[in-house]
Amino acid sequence: MEMARIDPVGLVDFAQAVYVSTGMSEPDAFLAADTLVQSDLWGHQSHGLLRLAWYYARLRSGAMKPSAEMKLLVDAKAIAVLDGCDLVGQVVAKRALEESIARAKAHSVGVVSVRNSNHFGTCMYFTRMGAAQGCITILMSNAGPNMAPWGGMKKKIGTNPWSIAVPGGKHGAVVMDMANSGVARGKIYLAEKRHEPIPNDWAIDAQGRPTTDPKAAIAGFILPMAGHKGYVMGVMVDILSGVLSGSSFLDQVHGPYDPVNRSGAGHFVVSLSVDAFQPLAEFEQRIDAYITSLKDVPLAQGHSQIYYPGEMENLADVQNRKQGLLLPRDTLASLVEVAKEAGLESRLPFQLD
Repeated sequence: MEMARIDPVGLVDFAQAVYVSTGMSEPDAFLAADTLVQSDLWGHQSHGLLRLAWYYARLRSGAMKPSAEMKLLVDAKAIAVLDGCDLVGQVVAKRALEESIARAKAHSVGVVSVRNSNHFGTCMYFTRMGAAQGCITILMSNAGPNMAPWGGMKKKIGTNPWSIAVPGGKHGAVVMDMANSGVARGKIYLAEKRHEPIPNDWAIDAQGRPTTDPKAAIAGFILPMAGHKGYVMGVMVDILSGVLSGSSFLDQVHGPYDPVNRSGAGHFVVSLSVDAFQPLAEFEQRIDAYITSLKDVPLAQGHSQIYYPGEMENLADVQNRKQGLLLPRDTLASLVEVAKEAGLESRLPFQLD
């Protein structure tokens, strides 16, 4: 029997209450909750409410702090270094974006290096903030290890995501958001929760054999995208995010799946003020012409339209806000367990049969 669709507003309210129960402020808790539900609205359930139980466990164990005063370690005009003090990653990422955008407005470019943070969910939640303020924004992060160095058989490198968002005028933003693995690790966890097989080119098992079993994939190694090219990209993101910031790197980093160890994740943000290159309105007109030309090609068999980067998420957001979210039963069951532990069962916006 198919689960009922759920009002996303109720899900944000519930997740916010869970975060508040750990000692987070109302605004910080709302941000952390909204990032999860927004990911589900965009159709990326691998980074949505599936993760609330993981974050909640880290907050309860003390691996992640609900509140602290972030420290600006370097304040050098266009450049800053921010210590996240083990706070919730979404809170740190938002502060880093704000610093980067403000410096770009003042100096044409703003570069912020972040140490001692945590996993922050979907990169494009934050890079879209920069695009909305007239900045081309790049954000990247290192992550807990789940890939081996090319040719090796030991986990050393994270999926290490990165995103670029460009102001898109009437289109909102043109957005790239990707991991350096063939697939984000969260998609394998999602397949496990759905009891579904995965494609045999996503991961190898602990013995180095291709697998369609998500459990074996989690115990084994996620494969880099485009072979050795994905490996190299992952290394460079780790250097910019972890080594440059003075944070942890390689297998020193602990991901959101680890309930007890501090993360040590580092981030790297660059914002470029479009007005420093050309008037923003002129740039947005050129982006409109670019997208029009991009879509003006014959369609290949099996395709109904050409999408510009970020458009599929925009369309999914509109549809899911209208219809409500349909989440896997295992994800809903995990939310019920969190509600019980937090004493918030009355705040759940759904009921399981």
